[in-house]
Amino acid sequence: MLEFLQQVRILDPSANHDRIGDVLLDNGTIKAIGPTLPIPHSAVVFDSQGCVFGPGLTDLYSRSGEPGHEERETLESLLESAISGGFTNLNLLPNTTPPLDNSGQLTSMRHRANTLSAIGPKVQFWGALTLNTAGQQLCEFRELEPHVIGFSDGKPAPAALMLRRILDYLQPLGKPIMLWPCDVDLTGNGTIRDGVNALKFGLPGIPSSAEAVPIAMILELLREIQTPVHLMRISTARAVELIAAAKSEGLPITASVTWQHLLYDTSDLQNYDPNFRLLSPLGNRIDRISLLQAIKSGVIDAIAIDHSGYTYEEKTVAFGETIPGAIGFELALAELWNALVKSETLTALELWRSLSQRPMSCLNQTLQSIQPENLQSLILFNPNERWSVTEQTLNCRSHNTHLLNQTIQGKVIKTWCS
Repeated sequence: MLEFLQQVRILDPSANHDRIGDVLLDNGTIKAIGPTLPIPHSAVVFDSQGCVFGPGLTDLYSRSGEPGHEERETLESLLESAISGGFTNLNLLPNTTPPLDNSGQLTSMRHRANTLSAIGPKVQFWGALTLNTAGQQLCEFRELEPHVIGFSDGKPAPAALMLRRILDYLQPLGKPIMLWPCDVDLTGNGTIRDGVNALKFGLPGIPSSAEAVPIAMILELLREIQTPVHLMRISTARAVELIAAAKSEGLPITASVTWQHLLYDTSDLQNYDPNFRLLSPLGNRIDRISLLQAIKSGVIDAIAIDHSGYTYEEKTVAFGETIPGAIGFELALAELWNALVKSETLTALELWRSLSQRPMSCLNQTLQSIQPENLQSLILFNPNERWSVTEQTLNCRSHNTHLLNQTIQGKVIKTWCS
């Protein structure tokens, strides 16, 4: 089927192009692109003025409820949610029930994803670093290696000795290693980032050192063992300083921040909304500003979604008792565009690059430029379309978001998956 996008805004992060033009597609593959093109008689014409056409988005890490917690999210509902939000490349964490810590479990999940391939997104899996035994035993990395995009527990980084062994063993495999810098001893029973708002709202605080100390430990190990590492869920200004210094030193490090940490901070916790309880707590205002600057400068490479579905019963409890996590696939692009692009905090290309090209780079993958005959996933986004976020309009099975029953602006209206 021929489809014609007339005078659409074309964002091409790989070529660093942001321009207006016409695009002709044949069954999802670009046949022609240019400032103005003749319209074939048989083409379906989209009046695309005001819309944005670009490569599909990549999410570095999110969680599937399946297997083990299908009441939260099935793999099918997860993929439908992702494709509705423009995410055509998913990389799922291994901390399911049972976890993805053996080749049999990974083979089963890959087969399940293949049966759902008609929905659209490409699905890859992180393999676990440690067996589900309190993190005291390493997985069989070579057994997992053919089945995974890289290795990560999605849990706080292991202790120094265990981590040193991991870096040593995984170096020859050349696969990404993703670590969450979180010191559980320093976190304690905290639920909010330490600061004025923690005192104001009467919530136990988590010091920024709970993130900075494990980062310092990881960087010290990298000076000894040059195994590339990706740091996930970065949330503090101090972490940004450490990562910037490490990159200037030439250490093999990349980093990501979740979308909510760029938009919200501890001042948004005044209503104790349990959907703002996240795995790395929201930072203070100075943290949020530092994270935004780090995305713009490239100190932090990518924006992740960290989509985590939980049931109504699990989230409708006191802030300090709720399970950390929130959904985000169908909401992130619209909210980021409205808050950051329209305010000119980030350019459209900077935002799109942080959601597509740079996440792929963190996985040692390359995003193709938007050219005729290139096989790639593409999306059409209308930043002006308004829609209501309800249980009926969301595709995911869980609805744990502070935006529920609100009207937002921005929606992906078409997706072409390669």
